[in-house]
Amino acid sequence: MTEKRNHSAIQRRLIPSYIFLIICALISVFPLFWMLTAATNTTLEVAQGKLWFGTNAITNFKNLLASADLWRSMWNSFFYAAVQTVLCLLICSLAGFGFELYHTKGKDILFGILLLAMMIPGVATMIPLFTMMSRMKLLNTAWGFALPAIATPFMIMMFRQNSRNFPVEIMNAARIDGLSETGIFFKIYMPVMKSTYAAAAVITFMNSWNAYLWPRVVLNKSNAQTMPILIANLANGYTIDYGMLMMAVLFCSLPTIIIFFILQKQFAEGITGAVK
Repeated sequence: MTEKRNHSAIQRRLIPSYIFLIICALISVFPLFWMLTAATNTTLEVAQGKLWFGTNAITNFKNLLASADLWRSMWNSFFYAAVQTVLCLLICSLAGFGFELYHTKGKDILFGILLLAMMIPGVATMIPLFTMMSRMKLLNTAWGFALPAIATPFMIMMFRQNSRNFPVEIMNAARIDGLSETGIFFKIYMPVMKSTYAAAAVITFMNSWNAYLWPRVVLNKSNAQTMPILIANLANGYTIDYGMLMMAVLFCSLPTIIIFFILQKQFAEGITGAVK
């Protein structure tokens, strides 16, 4: 009886916390709900603040297809983000692997210099990067989009920190068995660190998909534009069709939502530094 009373008392004390968390969850979900409802309403209904589903979804979708090359922009965003994600995971994991598991005198100094790059705002490097991409004839290409962000200090630091939980004994045993350093990385390190790869993939893909400023600079042809650029173009007219605009925002949001829900467990494990 005493244990039941204690349990009931604990549950009662937790009620305010549950109420607070429910309110925070509702506030967090509300923008998504408003986006869904606005995509089904007319411009007038959106402007009036209607917060329930309407009957204009098909019309908004047809208007979007007529006003912009939706599928081309979706494909561009996905292709550019996929290229950048794959390259970033490979290069940053190699760097994190080397910084943590290979010991040299100057690695900490070099890593400190690398971290200093995080202090430089991206806008400060925009003009030099554009000049480089222009001279290399990489404007309006996936390489021009991806190259500046395939080795970010944050991702290298993330892989290095999580590599501290990597069992070094496995590496030593693999070397004794004759496995090369390249084989250790691809056959042992990558499978063991799959949670970190999942978390890094989610972060990199979402950042690439949602990027606006650099794509706006380096992708100046209409057939190379990404979804954020398409949405910005739709919002720049004299009269804005908010229903159509929110339909475009809905399509832009779906891929990142799907990827996050698929990899949410691995994402949480990778962020906390879990090693499988």
